[in-house]
Amino acid sequence: MSEIASAATDWEAQFTALLPLFGHRNWIVVADAAYPAQARAGVETIVANTDQVSVLRKVMDAIGSSKHVRANVYLDDELGFVNEGDAPGIANYREALDGLLADSMPRRMPHEQIIARLDHSAQLFRILIIKTGMTIPYTSVFFELDCGYWNPEAEQRLREAIHRADAR
Repeated sequence: MSEIASAATDWEAQFTALLPLFGHRNWIVVADAAYPAQARAGVETIVANTDQVSVLRKVMDAIGSSKHVRANVYLDDELGFVNEGDAPGIANYREALDGLLADSMPRRMPHEQIIARLDHSAQLFRILIIKTGMTIPYTSVFFELDCGYWNPEAEQRLREAIHRADAR
């Protein structure tokens, strides 16, 4: 097996092993090549050595077929402003990303705000960074995992019921 094929298999095996361990409040980041290795304990980085769109597709398929988690997706707000002249290929990437994330309703936030949320979560919860070969800035995709079998509306009803019971 070639080194690249081996690396592709390796990242997939690592990701497949970790996903069942992850749940509400864990994050998975599919990152570009310049994404830094973070020093905080609980942040694990694996290298995919393949194109970002392929990695995104596999990560999204795995999350989508998991019963225990779903994902809130975040994109850097800056992505919409990167110029093709400064980053050749950005228009094609945005088009591919729009197709991949069509049903995900991604939230766009300034990069530093997403990193701050990620950093805050990393204080208590594990984070997985999957670093790809992407060499276009602001292309990382952030998946904040949430419970797959419970939703915010059900949580709100639960909290209201508890509040009503406590008020008696």
